[in-house]
Amino acid sequence: MIILKHIREKPVICKKKYIERFIENSDTIIDEIILLDSSLRQNLEKQQKLQEERNKISKTLSTYKDKKSKDFLSLSEKVSLMKIDIENFEKKITEQKEKINKILLNLPNIHLDDVPIGKDSSSNKELRKFGNIRSFDFKIKSHDEIGLEKDLMDFETAVKISGSRFVITKGNIAKLERALINFMIDIHVKEFDYLEMNVPIIVNEKSMYSTGQLPKFAKEQFSLENGLWLIPTAEVSLTNIVRDKILNYEDLPLRYVAATPCFRAEAGAAGKDTKGMMRQHQFQKVELVSIVRPEENNNELERLTNCAETILKKLELPFRVMLLSSGDMGFSAEKTYDIEVWIPSQNSYREISSCSSCGQFQSSRMLARYKDLNKKIDYVTTLNGSGLAIGRTLIAILENHQNKDGSVSIPIALQSYMNGLKKI
Repeated sequence: MIILKHIREKPVICKKKYIERFIENSDTIIDEIILLDSSLRQNLEKQQKLQEERNKISKTLSTYKDKKSKDFLSLSEKVSLMKIDIENFEKKITEQKEKINKILLNLPNIHLDDVPIGKDSSSNKELRKFGNIRSFDFKIKSHDEIGLEKDLMDFETAVKISGSRFVITKGNIAKLERALINFMIDIHVKEFDYLEMNVPIIVNEKSMYSTGQLPKFAKEQFSLENGLWLIPTAEVSLTNIVRDKILNYEDLPLRYVAATPCFRAEAGAAGKDTKGMMRQHQFQKVELVSIVRPEENNNELERLTNCAETILKKLELPFRVMLLSSGDMGFSAEKTYDIEVWIPSQNSYREISSCSSCGQFQSSRMLARYKDLNKKIDYVTTLNGSGLAIGRTLIAILENHQNKDGSVSIPIALQSYMNGLKKI
């Protein structure tokens, strides 16, 4: 969450930033936080003075030999009354802290100055493109048409088993999914020095709060009993590894990679996104997470994005990189690059990875800190990105590498992971 000190010291800038993120009543919200914070600090000061005075009187009382004297009894009564006042202040302080935290937990991160200002994706900025969009000399098929014709995808049985937006993949398409996971993990570990992790896909409520999925986006998640949740991304599990820790300067940076199933309610999806495998309730994803010192944050975002781009280059898939606008970024992000792969059947680029810097937004929620060279303690900064979403990579391969005879060519980089298979 936004560090309260930043709002206290720079309220005008915070108001401007939240207006640029299109947060309704942002001026009123910031003013309310400042008033609550001012009152809280006053109450803390009054409580502290009372406590000091009470301690002083208690010390004086300990010197009295006559415990029944008028002065002793008068001071004792005063101490008792002061104790009640201190407890009342404690109650007020707790209530005010809870009110402030409730507001802060629902406020998104503040965007960096180089983020374009805009309400939605129409204000996103294209930064670069890679690869040539293929011209087909035959009528192309969508990924689901290819899968159904080859009897390697089964949506009907998945619906019977689970409901809409699930799929069963079979044979060489299922094998291709597995190959993609192994290929991506190997590249990120061997070429980019990420540490491979196998993490829980069921997490507690505190973990979801720490990375910003809760409280604001509860309806977009799958909850279980006893306050447990299915992860929407391995970012939750990986980032929470450093929760409640104070790391040493030399421990950083930390770079983690994990392949997990992910689960999202996707309540607002409609139209072309509900056809085929484009937007599923359950999908596989390889996730990258970096924990770094604040001064390394900007360079780390570029590095992480390059790691994700490299996967697409090796798979010979055309893509572009977009800098997201202030209104199109995720809740926890201060800056985001979306990598969009070309999908022939939709004649458009579609997101396959979001690479985001969260600054100290998540670390302040989860108390993830480090000691700098002067032994001063500060919050780490966190970054995350898909490296990549497996289902959408599968879609892109099936559609971009399809052939006139109905076959699909396997990219050279994947052939060893497919036991030498060159075509499906």
